[in-house]
Amino acid sequence: MKLAETIYGRRSTRAFSHQSVTKSLLERLIDSAVQAPSARNQQPWEFVIIQNIPLLDQISESSKAHIRGTEKGLLALHPHDSLNDPDFHIFYHAPVLIVISAEQGDWAVENAALAAENLMLVAHANALGTCWIGLAQDWLGTADGRRAIGVPEGFLPVAPIIVGHPSGDVSPVPRNPARLRWIN
Repeated sequence: MKLAETIYGRRSTRAFSHQSVTKSLLERLIDSAVQAPSARNQQPWEFVIIQNIPLLDQISESSKAHIRGTEKGLLALHPHDSLNDPDFHIFYHAPVLIVISAEQGDWAVENAALAAENLMLVAHANALGTCWIGLAQDWLGTADGRRAIGVPEGFLPVAPIIVGHPSGDVSPVPRNPARLRWIN
């Protein structure tokens, strides 16, 4: 797949088959992530690859409870009944969650986001679907969340990305035209 096709074709996936993702393919995704630029070339990333379904279920429930218990939950863009629905799984039953963390400090979020984009583009180029799950971010940053996935001291969990083989239609959705301002 050509780079432009990958960029124009990648979209968030929220429906996955039960097919597992091979370790070698996951390693390829991580290798592509670490090729991203980083501030001062620090390459400050740490990756946790979770394929443990009971742990994914527990993180989903803990994240939903955390959101419901915060003011943010009252203002969440996600439909409130979804957060209260015991059948709603914030990871959409994807077989893999990759959490990208970065050393805390200047540019941690930006560094992790750059790595995340590389990972998601290479996943799409390899016929995998991905989605950054913002609903998990706050809970993963708590002491309980950090402990649950073993985030090292001094690191900030930034990008929880689900990965799997898509099921159903994954056609690109239309994009709004860019808003441009030219200053000459």
